Amino acid sequence: MKGNHPKRRKDKDNPYSIFELEGKYYIEFADGQRKEYCMEISRELYEVFDSFELDDLKHLNIVDRHIEQSEIYDITLHRRSGQTGESAENEAIRKIALEELYTAISMLPAIQKRRLVLYYFVGLTYEQIAEMESCSFQAIAKSVTTAEKKLKKLLE
Repeated sequence: MKGNHPKRRKDKDNPYSIFELEGKYYIEFADGQRKEYCMEISRELYEVFDSFELDDLKHLNIVDRHIEQSEIYDITLHRRSGQTGESAENEAIRKIALEELYTAISMLPAIQKRRLVLYYFVGLTYEQIAEMESCSFQAIAKSVTTAEKKLKKLLE
């Protein structure tokens, strides 16, 4: 860079550089076709750009120092919270219950199983499932209700 200008870290998206040379102030930048330009500017404009660079630097420092730079996932938040998870006994009971549920679901007829999974696990409404399968709302509702009753009997 030509002339006198304090060396500062700049944002990667900062499209210009300013400098002073022999008592005159300049701005240097490239256009969309990467053609470089250098223009003389007033002292006031130079000071505005200089002030903007300082504000930009302040923001970059805040981001570096105070904003988390790592990915946040449920598991990392859980670890940081200091809370302990379920007891081993409760977790084992929950896993056994889930296995029994999945086994019971697998014993359902294919249509009931598909509709039950779409409703409870995928989160679709009866209307959305009916539209997907080109049938009536009532057929989906009856199928899911029948599947629920069968599951209840299988899990007792």
